[in-house]
Amino acid sequence: MSELERRPFVDEEHTELPVEKLSTEPSAGRRTGCPFHDVRMMLREVGLRPTRQRLALGWLLFAKGGRHLTAEMLHEDALKARFPVSLATVYNTLNQFTEAGLLREVAVDGSKTYFDTDASDHHHFYVEGDGKLVDIPDTLLLDKMPEPPEGYEVSRVDVVVRLRRKES
Repeated sequence: MSELERRPFVDEEHTELPVEKLSTEPSAGRRTGCPFHDVRMMLREVGLRPTRQRLALGWLLFAKGGRHLTAEMLHEDALKARFPVSLATVYNTLNQFTEAGLLREVAVDGSKTYFDTDASDHHHFYVEGDGKLVDIPDTLLLDKMPEPPEGYEVSRVDVVVRLRRKES
């Protein structure tokens, strides 16, 4: 992958959503190089209709590369990008993306849930105090999985390793 392909589409400091590019009409079958085209195709591939809200939130989620964020963080990004959307719509969209397999939901405690743009199987460090979720870079091996009850199978294993700063 070239450096140009890995570069984020969004400037962290000056994000402004190009709302005029949010047309939900299909392009004439050509790739335009527009990140909205990629989001539109991604949504269609998983069976989600590319609405303005889904396109905008998808662009904000995926244009910056791998991210871990809460619904509140995405809502703030949308407002900074001058895309007025309710927090309820953000939650609904994140849940739809998760159900479609585009995101991975990571619950770190009863009141905080992150959404990971990398939906592959992997584990996380959670930095307490900073509220930051970070991918564990190496494979984590479990010695033995518990046997699920009759009629069930393990769908995935989520491991969150909590970190805190050492006391001096």
